[in-house]
Amino acid sequence: MSKRAIVIGASSGLGKELAKLLARDGYEVGLAARRVALLEELGREISTPTHVSRIDVTHTAEARRQLEAFIGEMGGVDLIVISSGVSIIDPTWDEELQTIEVNAAGFAALANVSIHYFMERGSGHLVGISSIGALRPTGTSTVYSASKSFVSRYLEGLRLMVDKRGLGIHVTEVQPGYVATPMTEGRGGMFWVAPVDEAARQILRAVRKRKRHVYVTRRWRLVAWALKSVPYPILSRMS
Repeated sequence: MSKRAIVIGASSGLGKELAKLLARDGYEVGLAARRVALLEELGREISTPTHVSRIDVTHTAEARRQLEAFIGEMGGVDLIVISSGVSIIDPTWDEELQTIEVNAAGFAALANVSIHYFMERGSGHLVGISSIGALRPTGTSTVYSASKSFVSRYLEGLRLMVDKRGLGIHVTEVQPGYVATPMTEGRGGMFWVAPVDEAARQILRAVRKRKRHVYVTRRWRLVAWALKSVPYPILSRMS
């Protein structure tokens, strides 16, 4: 029986690259995002069977129904990756609200469907893309940091829930640093910017090893350690 995966947010960036790598790894891949034309174009690049579904995470009730239906259309899945997200520098209130809707409410809606599906199935693997920015806020993107902190804590809670029940379900939190994707294009002040294909390869390795957590790329562990330990007065001068 072939392995099956769904990648939500597969139209660009990390999600797109990871979908390609999963296909090369033998997965039958479900591609989900708002921009169906881009998903169909990606599907033509992939050699293994692909499926396409339009899922808009800003409409949480509809998105939940669409994911449930998509899982059924594919005949069940072994892996679900939630890679959709937005990041806006110096956002307006409307843009802050959009960030919350996509990164927090939208993520939770689909992660909830995924974990309960795997609990009924008795096995499976959920992967969520958080961010190094979840560790501490900045003065220019407070809502992004807060929303990704929500993702990290939500994934941790889901992992505790299934581990407590002794279920064969794996939950992986991915915390990328800067990755060369459309989301980061043209931004200044970035360092250690990883090519998107290298970032996706490191995520796939974490999936294969069923890791609970991974920094992408690995050198961001150093930054994570510094961010967790830096006193607020120093942080305020850095932001």
